[in-house]
Amino acid sequence: MSARFKSLKSLPRDLLFILVMSATLFVARASLADHYVVPSGSMEPTVAVGDHVCVNKLAYGLRVPESEVYVLPASGPARGDVVVLDSPSDGQVLLKRVVAVPGDPVAVNGGRLTLDGVEIATNVTSFDALVEHLGQHTHAVSLDFGGGPDLAGTVIPADRYLVLGDNRGNSRDGRYFGLVARGAILGRAEAVCIHDGRPVWRGL
Repeated sequence: MSARFKSLKSLPRDLLFILVMSATLFVARASLADHYVVPSGSMEPTVAVGDHVCVNKLAYGLRVPESEVYVLPASGPARGDVVVLDSPSDGQVLLKRVVAVPGDPVAVNGGRLTLDGVEIATNVTSFDALVEHLGQHTHAVSLDFGGGPDLAGTVIPADRYLVLGDNRGNSRDGRYFGLVARGAILGRAEAVCIHDGRPVWRGL
């Protein structure tokens, strides 16, 4: 049997292997884990423009690839989680912080959060950074561009979340496009994994 005939005979098997591997990678990226390249400064100083962020797409359950349907739902996003989501206004993928969850009475004034009538605690570090304490997360917030638009007091309905950028005066977020459905949240950002072109692991 000639080498050429063997090559032709093995082509379908090789093609099947490539198709199976491609499908596996597609499902893994769509449903398990992915990375996101930050295009804007809306989450500064927490995340910089050009940073690569590792995203856990199983954090809130297993989804059908390329859909908003959860096959195996888990607990929803928590206050303070940094998440990747589809924008309700134009479908762009965004990186924002969850600041209010279903049932929360929330308001935003001058970039500062009030939950259930109590302003979320902040303090200024020795490096003149403003730090916010939200849920289990302590993170930096920037008001260098002001606080952005205010949000009148509202109660978050079921299956909806309010997301904001940490750079409160330079973020197009839930104050512009409204509350986000759980199905539009693609996963939880776990860490910055590339910064300034170098591998790092900085938890979010």
